[in-house]
Amino acid sequence: MLHDVQMNGLSVAPKKLSAFRGKPLIINVWASWCSPCRQEMSSLDRLARRHGGKQFNLIGISTDDNMEAAYVFLERTGTSFDNFIDKKLVLENMLGADRLPLTLLIDTQGRVLSRHYGAKDWDSQEAKQMIEQAFKIKM
Repeated sequence: MLHDVQMNGLSVAPKKLSAFRGKPLIINVWASWCSPCRQEMSSLDRLARRHGGKQFNLIGISTDDNMEAAYVFLERTGTSFDNFIDKKLVLENMLGADRLPLTLLIDTQGRVLSRHYGAKDWDSQEAKQMIEQAFKIKM
């Protein structure tokens, strides 16, 4: 079960992690300097645009020290989903992000269902099936 923490907004206002309870949640932990993070961001954004907010929420958490670098990264990639910054690495440590990118599938109660390290094509049929099975939804 994830602990409740205050998240500092990067592209949105600050919010508590508990604000996302009640709906399945995908959390992507990334950094602007991380090449695999850059590779997968557009597929995460397509997934969020097509399916996010309806049956599940999708958020990003940057581990960048430099807020400006993280913000520029989001601007350049045109990322539309909510992103937060974790300069003190509270979330990084809590989520077990010892390698980036890390994407977690979280149930409605805040329990981690699965962890996925490395870049993935998140809007592929294979990824959608994995999300559907984990969250017991039909996309």
